[in-house]
Amino acid sequence: MDFEIPEELVDLKKSIREFVDKELLPVSQQVEDEDKIPDNVMKQMKELGYFGLPFPEEYGGMGVGYLGYCLALEEIGRANAAYSNILGAHTSIAGGTINLGGNHQQKDKYLRGMAEGRYLGAFGLTEPGSGSDAASIRTTAVKKGDRYIINGQKIWITNGPYADLITVYATTDKTLGARGISAFIVEKGTPGLDYGKTDHKMGLHGSHTCPLFFEDMEVPEENRLGPEGTGFYTAMKALDGGRVSLAAGAVGGAQFMLEASVKHAQQRHQFGKAIGENQAIQWMLADMETEIHAARLMVYHAAWLLDQGKRASHEAAIVKVYASEMAGRVADKAVQIHGGMAYMHDSPIERGYRDVRILRIYEGTSEVQRMIIAGDLLKNSSR
Repeated sequence: MDFEIPEELVDLKKSIREFVDKELLPVSQQVEDEDKIPDNVMKQMKELGYFGLPFPEEYGGMGVGYLGYCLALEEIGRANAAYSNILGAHTSIAGGTINLGGNHQQKDKYLRGMAEGRYLGAFGLTEPGSGSDAASIRTTAVKKGDRYIINGQKIWITNGPYADLITVYATTDKTLGARGISAFIVEKGTPGLDYGKTDHKMGLHGSHTCPLFFEDMEVPEENRLGPEGTGFYTAMKALDGGRVSLAAGAVGGAQFMLEASVKHAQQRHQFGKAIGENQAIQWMLADMETEIHAARLMVYHAAWLLDQGKRASHEAAIVKVYASEMAGRVADKAVQIHGGMAYMHDSPIERGYRDVRILRIYEGTSEVQRMIIAGDLLKNSSR
């Protein structure tokens, strides 16, 4: 068993940390206040290859695999959850769908554009009546000649307002349930594609979501990903990677709050001494460190499994539920350590406290992850 991270990935992590410290952290509060990531920052991230980290070099990616990608998202997650959220939706699930289910022509045309930062991707699965129960989607795709006519709607689509392409899931055969779902690549500007009002959210300011509407939207057959009926399987595989990378961002955000809490505990004095000298504060810091360390190792292990081409749905569910809930506990302790100032809007701890709450909901709620974990245990008691 080797816990050593390859030297090239250590160097990648170091370079991204330097970029985060120099370019991302200084504008984190600006992103929060303006609800927008500066264009020059997004441009730099694209030019540095961050939008194609795990994709094969053959299609314009950096080819660092899931482990390298998670190391990067851990660092990016330290700055502001908006960065890792935009990147995760684009790379893990939108790009992941094309990488897993696309043919050479589709990857060369679309995945390459995504990896090089020319196309921003979105993932269109969730609907008003199908969130956790993704197999019950009602959006339909009816084949007509060499095209599909898609009707329906999606909600809460990250990157939706400005995505250049969307991987859309629709039912091609209602009688088959999950096995009747197919995936399609839909380009921005396709007739019949319409956008709803940008959502106003509790957190993740700077990362935008919106509903999407499809009315007799025609998509060429060549934009179907894989054979008919394979879309749901592809979505679940993409979500395995998405859950692991989401956990990596959660680790990064939690690490930032721990570091800020340690610094505050050293600098804040009450009753004639630093509050870090109080056992109550020390134990909170110790618990934060312990949980972050455990989540980090879970992330690295699950990412390693994905890089080995092994099935990791069970481990992805474990790390997703643990890291997302860990981040919430760390954020709560960080608020308590910082006291009243953490309740102020201009505090990064206040922002972090709001941002982490969604982690237990999207890309599979904590309850759904526990269903997956328990289901695996009950099906295979010798595990």
